[in-house]
Amino acid sequence: MAERTLRGARLGGQSFEDERGIEFAARQQVGYKCPQGHEFEITMSDEAEVPATWECPRCGAEALNVAGHEPESKAEKPARTHWDMLLERRSESELEDILKERLELLRGGEIGPAHLHRANAKKRKAAV
Repeated sequence: MAERTLRGARLGGQSFEDERGIEFAARQQVGYKCPQGHEFEITMSDEAEVPATWECPRCGAEALNVAGHEPESKAEKPARTHWDMLLERRSESELEDILKERLELLRGGEIGPAHLHRANAKKRKAAV
């Protein structure tokens, strides 16, 4: 019975190649420390640009490089408000004139909600 057993590699794959003649890429160990005090190292290529921050594998916080690489601060543009965009198109004096004109139309019943038009129409009829 022993003569009939299969010979060969086991399941799961096992490489029979050795590491002779293989030249690995140059590597570096980069250390990081998170605000929670966790320290860890990441293996990177020597040619890679080392990031200033890395996500901590234990707590997920943003860890800083212990070599002193500071994260680049991005110049943030201030948020443009509706008023800022309006001032790009018109001056304040123009806006005041438009406001006065629109208020006169609203008070005269020419614009605005329908229930205001009906009330103003009754007042006008009563005044005549």
